[in-house]
Amino acid sequence: MLKINNLHASVDDKSILKGINLEIKPGEVHAIMGPNGSGKSTLASVISGKEDYEVTKGNIIFEGEDIEDLAAEERAHKGIFLSFQYPIEIPGVSVTNFIKTAINETRKAKGLEDMPAKDMLKLIRDKADLLEIDRKFLSRSLNEGFSGGEKKRNEIFQMAMLDPKLSILDETDSGLDIDALRIVANGVNKLKSKDNAVLVITHYQRLLDYIVPDFVHVLYNGKIVKSGTKELAHELEEKGYDWIKEEVNA
Repeated sequence: MLKINNLHASVDDKSILKGINLEIKPGEVHAIMGPNGSGKSTLASVISGKEDYEVTKGNIIFEGEDIEDLAAEERAHKGIFLSFQYPIEIPGVSVTNFIKTAINETRKAKGLEDMPAKDMLKLIRDKADLLEIDRKFLSRSLNEGFSGGEKKRNEIFQMAMLDPKLSILDETDSGLDIDALRIVANGVNKLKSKDNAVLVITHYQRLLDYIVPDFVHVLYNGKIVKSGTKELAHELEEKGYDWIKEEVNA
């Protein structure tokens, strides 16, 4: 599904990613862990097509297509979803209207007509029920006055509605209490299937107690320096990142 080959990327002429190689297949959950400043969020941004970042070498292949020249919205239409670490507020635009627009724009990009209102309403209700979201929540302005947990739950709702092929969760556990963490993780787990994939980017192991990864990769100084199973995440939690730095610099 996703194949990253020798990816180098920079922002404001500062090199951040220095040769990333990663392959994600349908049905898999991958976790990227690493200390602050290692390039985790940059990797998420580059895959999703954020304009601030420049790919200087290597490529990103998504479902057999090199997507380097595609804009962020084009990548989204092809099925790449990014959950932001700090979701923005949009006063005056309800959660429901926002998601209706997003779905119909994706359909338009595929040459389809807008989803009939009846079908849209049923889909919204079904996904809200699946994620245990109160219907009143859907009429509120997008992220305005939302708690950290509500913002993240809203993003998982968007993910459920858009049904992406690849979901990238960029530090989605940031600022969440244990109850909100469980709700978000439960939503992600309900949406996993053999046809989609999830890339979880996190600083802490605790999220991986709820969203269990098939593979864990350690990103350090712009490179993936170690890969393993979920046990690697437990080892990082126990030892910290210093032993990785020592191993790399040895």
